[in-house]
Amino acid sequence: MDAALEEASTAMAAGEVPVGAVIVGPAGQLLARSGNRRERDGDPTAHAEILALREAGKRLGTWHLDGCTLYVTVEPCAMCAAACVLARLGCVVWATADPKAGFAGSCGNLLDDPRLNHRVATRSGLRALEAGALLSGFFAKLRDQR
Repeated sequence: MDAALEEASTAMAAGEVPVGAVIVGPAGQLLARSGNRRERDGDPTAHAEILALREAGKRLGTWHLDGCTLYVTVEPCAMCAAACVLARLGCVVWATADPKAGFAGSCGNLLDDPRLNHRVATRSGLRALEAGALLSGFFAKLRDQR
């Protein structure tokens, strides 16, 4: 989660919502890391999780990310949670909840939906205070600028 928090801080410094993600392989190797890039890339799908999934797939040479773990600073949205299921991730560890858009327990749970063909294990709350402080600070600054 340390690396994910670093990615979130880097994203925030670039004017992005501070979300960071890393993917660790089955043997504990760091496969991918990214922060949000929606504003910089002009891409609505450039969430940290999506970018990390893409990088991990390229690095492994497959879209099957069985046994891999995604560490992300904020609960994944519906798009990112669905991508985790489709990538066959083994586990998603997220720091702070997103009660307005999170789909790993808050608004729904795509990671553990019995109707889908794969379920992803989850763990929440790891470094929640630090991740929450980054988000709160970012949005407070944004409100002050208006």
